[in-house]
Parts: sequence; C-alpha cells; structure tokens
Amino acid sequence: MVLERKGHRESRSAGDYINMLAEKCFYDAEKIYNIEKSEEILLLLEEMKEDLPDRQWPNVIRKAVKKTGVKQKDLAISQFAGMGDIDMTIQ
Repeated sequence: MVLERKGHRESRSAGDYINMLAEKCFYDAEKIYNIEKSEEILLLLEEMKEDLPDRQWPNVIRKAVKKTGVKQKDLAISQFAGMGDIDMTIQ
C-alpha cells in the first residue's frame, strides 16, 4: 500500500514539506490551533516520514513552525512531534 501511494505522487523535498505543513496550520500570532485535530497534517507527516531520512524530520518540523511565526513555538513543535511519533533529539 505504501509503495502504491509513493508511485502515485512525486517525491518531495524537505523544503516542500516545510511549506506544506505551514500551509495546513490554522494559527494566529500566539499559537497553532489545529495540529492535533488535522487529519491532513497527520497524512503529510506520514508522507514526510516515507520520503525523507529520519535525521531531517526534526528540522522540517522546527522550520515549519518557525515559518508560521507563532510565539508558542515549543508547544507547536511538541504537538507535531507527538502526532508524528518523531524523536526531536535526532540531529
């Protein structure tokens, strides 16, 4: 099933995932509101994990959150990491 999905879409770069994750977020200046409720974000995280090496995942999440400009960055990063089951200590 994973191979079938991969065959139907183009491979995306880390920058593509940063932009797409940021675009899926509903936020104001303070925080991102829809991370844990969005199925689209979950699917995007799963695709990212298929396309990119695991060492890039934390960086993509941090940069996507930074791109939104929210003040509560740490909360958003931890919500993304929890949702995608991503270890943020990987360098």
